[in-house]
Amino acid sequence: PTGSQNNEQGSTLRDLLTTTAGKLRLGSTDAGIAFAPVYSTGTASGKSGRTMPNILDDIIASVVENKIPPNKAPKINIKSEIKEEPKDDKKCIQDDCSKRYSDIQYSWICDKHVLWLRDHKNNNNWKLFKECWKQGRPVLVSGMHKKMNFSLWKAESISLDFGNQQADILNCKDSIITNTNVKEFWDGFEDVSKRQKIKNGETALLKLKDWPSGEDFKAMMPARYEDLLKSLPLPEYCSPEGKLNLASHLPGFFVRPDLGPRLCSAYGECVAATKDHDVGTTNLHIEVSDVVNILVYVGIAKGNGVLSKSGVLKKFEEEDLDDLLRKRLKDSSELPGALWHIYAGKDADKIREFLQKIAKEQGLEVLPEHDPIRDQSWYVNKKLRQRLLEEYGVKTCTVIQFLGDAIILPAGALHQV
Repeated sequence: PTGSQNNEQGSTLRDLLTTTAGKLRLGSTDAGIAFAPVYSTGTASGKSGRTMPNILDDIIASVVENKIPPNKAPKINIKSEIKEEPKDDKKCIQDDCSKRYSDIQYSWICDKHVLWLRDHKNNNNWKLFKECWKQGRPVLVSGMHKKMNFSLWKAESISLDFGNQQADILNCKDSIITNTNVKEFWDGFEDVSKRQKIKNGETALLKLKDWPSGEDFKAMMPARYEDLLKSLPLPEYCSPEGKLNLASHLPGFFVRPDLGPRLCSAYGECVAATKDHDVGTTNLHIEVSDVVNILVYVGIAKGNGVLSKSGVLKKFEEEDLDDLLRKRLKDSSELPGALWHIYAGKDADKIREFLQKIAKEQGLEVLPEHDPIRDQSWYVNKKLRQRLLEEYGVKTCTVIQFLGDAIILPAGALHQV
């Protein structure tokens, strides 16, 4: 649906399936199910008759039958967790994983909230990923660039091939969008002297908004599309043909979310130079589907008004970082490119209330129909993140994305970049 959603409408694939399943009962032939009933009519004794169903709807119904009252359709909310876990579940899963997955190179980061898979080539990664994914936690997979044709993703290569294309370009400092030739964006990607200037001679902080995306990506950049697809982490889940990528296998009559891929490109070092880091290239928001984001290229800009590489590293070190991330920053073979702040979906209501409170403090009008998360109107800077922790008990999960890192987020997780 394109209109505003209410609590009765599922907003993720998981919600869709659960909502459907809540209306079903095994053995029912008039439940209005989405898929045509297909049953085996033969039995071991040779008598005709209905046996166990083998369709998706009934399988889902059998899983959730005891969780959803028969006469009550579930209210699904994007902020809800998949299930409640025992208080010591985090420790249990980590202890269990260390024994069962000793052949996988992995670590826990961000106060053991994020799984870091360190060897992208390990074919058993998906088994550990599955355990973490059931808990609704983000996952980081490093080294994906080693599988890619790096020359395809250089800024000058994209500018040379597609510089004559038109696209929407957002200035992140004033939220003004212009439709212009993308060559102008790419020419300034690593040369500040070629960047747009705004009021007072200030350099624009530009972001190329989802260009290209979806089928346009495949049609416009077939070589890059194929390079990206063959390099996806955990292909069982992330590949369009992955056997566990349920969204890709939905029947055609479902209205599917835009599953991409999208190319997201932005100037970054100017962000690090801003006071209190109060400007981001992607404001705080929620995706309605699970997301995998791969950092395929990191440019190092030259010219006045940007930080040197050492200056950018220093800004990263000022963040509230996990010890393992600090260690990665000191590794000369690693190239950091993006700073993420991630929050669990269960904290969305607290964060929404907090941002409305801050807006009132700043004298901004807070309209009841405006949702600061849905509107993507906030980048939560360091001071506000500290207040969020002190006043609402919501801790920020800070992740640095290095070249080749894939960050996989479950639907409903809040994040800014």
